[in-house]
Amino acid sequence: MWWFQQGLSFLPVALVVWSAASFVFSYITAIVLHHVDPLVPYISDTGTIPPERCLFGIMLNISAFLGVATMYVRYKQVYALNPEKSKIIKLNKIGLTLGLMSCFGLCIIANFQVRALLAVYIHVVGACLTFGVGAIYMVVQTVLSYLMQPEVHSKDIFWIRLTMLLWCCSSIVSMFVSSVVLYSGLYGTNLVQKLHWDPQENGYTAHIISTVSEWSLAFSFLGFFLTYIRDFQKISLHAVVSLHGQTLYNTQQSFVTEEQTLLIAGSI
Repeated sequence: MWWFQQGLSFLPVALVVWSAASFVFSYITAIVLHHVDPLVPYISDTGTIPPERCLFGIMLNISAFLGVATMYVRYKQVYALNPEKSKIIKLNKIGLTLGLMSCFGLCIIANFQVRALLAVYIHVVGACLTFGVGAIYMVVQTVLSYLMQPEVHSKDIFWIRLTMLLWCCSSIVSMFVSSVVLYSGLYGTNLVQKLHWDPQENGYTAHIISTVSEWSLAFSFLGFFLTYIRDFQKISLHAVVSLHGQTLYNTQQSFVTEEQTLLIAGSI
């Protein structure tokens, strides 16, 4: 059995590979069609003009679905491993809520491109949910990894996740500062929808720092979910079907049959 066939380890792998592919494919398409500059455009700019906009949108929507599935499985795993620890259970529920909010923000990013004024504001809200709330989700999961060591998690996993978290936070700070400088009005107006930049223009350095920080932020998120692979190798998902009658039209409660179906291989 291959490593990605063990338990649910394919979920974080699928999330990372699919999300990275959505960025790369839309970037390549936008470059080939000369819709953006080749040197580190904003990720959102590579999904602004058709046809890459359609590709960008549908692939990120699927990424959001994979993110929900991955975060839910992580929630169920932590809950199963710590059934009597109220502090961990509370943090676990907070983490799931934050994760779902982050995935909802990704859907907003996918479906509201920065081509109209109203869409720009909605897109920014989606970015704040995805990256801002997502960073808090990473904080919660890192804290959980700390609280669950050494009985459940090794110290190595905690330090790796802490490193990813620090990478994410530094990217957020860099992107925020450079964006504030860029859009402060010193370098002109309507820069949000600007797709082509001349290296000789004022503000080009701030623009590059901002775009590099955004790509760095995106891949710090993906790198964090890669740390779930080993954990997910030891968990499986079951469906329980309870029948309350001999037919679908019989509502008698005396007949109850339960059937458990193994959906994915593996065990916790």
